[in-house]
Amino acid sequence: MKKLKYLFYLLIFIHTTAIAQDRITQLNNQLETLIIDNPGLEKPVELSVSRVNIKEFINALAVANGVNISISPELNISITNTFSNVRVTDVLLFLCREYELDLTIVGNIISVSKFIPEKVIIPYVPKSLGIQFLADTLTLDLKKDSLQRVVKAITQISGHNVILAPGLSDKLVSVYIQEKPFKSAIEKLAFSNDLQARISDDGYYVIEKKSSPAKNSSSTKKTNAKYKNTTELSIEVDTLGRVYIEAYKQGLSGVVQETARQLNLNYFIATNLKGDLTLSMRAANIDELLTYMLSGTEYTFSKKEGIYLIGDRKSEGLRNTEVVKLQYRTVKDVIEIIPAELKKEVSIKEFSEQNSLILSGSQPKIIELKAFIKEIDQVVPLILIEVMIVDYNSTSSASLGMTAHLGGGENIITGGALYPGVDFQLNANSINQLINSFNGFGLMNLGKVNQSFYMSLKAMEDNGVVKVRSTPKLAALNSHEATMSIGNTEYYLEETNNVIGSQNPQNIITKHYKSVKADMSIKVKPIVSGDNQITLEIEVNQSDFTARISPDAPPGTVSRNFSSLIRVKDGEMVLLGGLEEKKISDSGSGLPWFSRIPVIKWFFSSRTKARTKNKLNIFIKPTVYY
Repeated sequence: MKKLKYLFYLLIFIHTTAIAQDRITQLNNQLETLIIDNPGLEKPVELSVSRVNIKEFINALAVANGVNISISPELNISITNTFSNVRVTDVLLFLCREYELDLTIVGNIISVSKFIPEKVIIPYVPKSLGIQFLADTLTLDLKKDSLQRVVKAITQISGHNVILAPGLSDKLVSVYIQEKPFKSAIEKLAFSNDLQARISDDGYYVIEKKSSPAKNSSSTKKTNAKYKNTTELSIEVDTLGRVYIEAYKQGLSGVVQETARQLNLNYFIATNLKGDLTLSMRAANIDELLTYMLSGTEYTFSKKEGIYLIGDRKSEGLRNTEVVKLQYRTVKDVIEIIPAELKKEVSIKEFSEQNSLILSGSQPKIIELKAFIKEIDQVVPLILIEVMIVDYNSTSSASLGMTAHLGGGENIITGGALYPGVDFQLNANSINQLINSFNGFGLMNLGKVNQSFYMSLKAMEDNGVVKVRSTPKLAALNSHEATMSIGNTEYYLEETNNVIGSQNPQNIITKHYKSVKADMSIKVKPIVSGDNQITLEIEVNQSDFTARISPDAPPGTVSRNFSSLIRVKDGEMVLLGGLEEKKISDSGSGLPWFSRIPVIKWFFSSRTKARTKNKLNIFIKPTVYY
């Protein structure tokens, strides 16, 4: 019978493997027929990914090769693969086989979803019973067999009618009897399983529960009748080894021993189990039952080589040590996160070389602690922060006017710029020639100027636009700060004069070069919420140098700073800053009164107008990667 059962399982395995292989072949045939309308399925792929969500991977594959692919939202698989010079169809078939996916083709659209295999129904093969009947002798070799099946089989092979009392149909029995008379064998079968057997008046063998002994005291009878359902210990085991138990204020040690006896377990109680127990459970296996029985007590259990060891949590053999490796986060600071209640009676050590925790303590405590570690050991999002910094600087200035100078004109040479702007100087000779050209018109006679006299003419306009654009990229784990700093350092001289001595004083001059720094720094701390919205704590500082008041003086600095707390969607760009600075100046000099007369004022004054505009814009775009 066992050989047939193993052969049946082998056939099921071979059949399942053949079905899986046939499924991949069918998917391949469907994709090959789709290549005619979707040539992108034949394009070669060069991809290398690490811990990327399969939805993002397939979406990128579809967009890059022009294939229409719909992805089921229930897929949440992290993949790590490298593909080189393979077709898109080969990649899809590999994903289907490796991650149990299925493809459904509707027109030119490929739908990717989780593969749901057909359920294989394994027929129930009843266990053969060790029962032999020969010459009115009965041989029984039973171990946790259904009493109902045993009684039926004995009746069929012996011809003796054996019946069960109500309530025993789910009873399991175990016994070994070698060639004993039928009546004696039936009685021993009942006795070894806490039952009793009798022969009815019409010759039937009846197996029933043992009757309770009669009580002599009437007061005792009333008390037992009142608490009959609350003081009894009832333990039953079905054919599958599941326990049905009812207990009210029963000794813990007795309940454990009786349960182990009924299940025919190998067990060892290392310490005396103190305390009472009240519980009611249905269809529980032994591990579940012991876990609930011993929860809240100072006792625990472990199973080694089929033997259950029960005793104090701190006893030798009941302590357990496990190495728990974290998959997605670092082991640093994990111990500080664990609640103090979970760390009681458990020794926890960091094993940073393998990114693991070493847990030592009782098994129930370790199981509870491992469940908590699993909950916090999730994928930590990586946020790529793309920063675009645009610094716009616009300047315009206009200088117009005439200035006359006396002294030093002998060394001035007539000349200068005439186009596109006028910046020209005239010495005395050139001015006298110009005056001579005007003399003789009517009564005009201007005379001559001194040789040290000269004039400057200026009519110029300057415009400039400077646009600086930089695009740094920062990356940070969730709730960790990312910083960037770009700056310049300048130095200035500082002299110290020290006088040493009183009779013969000496001056000692000490020179030190000190530094002044101007930079632009950005600090960003991203926090990803459950719906992939990102909260950004941003701080921007920008400083620039200005002109020195003297060559040895430190340079001046101007700064622009701001901080902000914003919330954006994944992949959304936001504009920050817009810090704008405007400066307008209008200055001039000339002769009193004449410098105010229209038109004539340009010959008796010099004016300069300047306009400056600075604007700093910062664009930030965060993208979440898992």
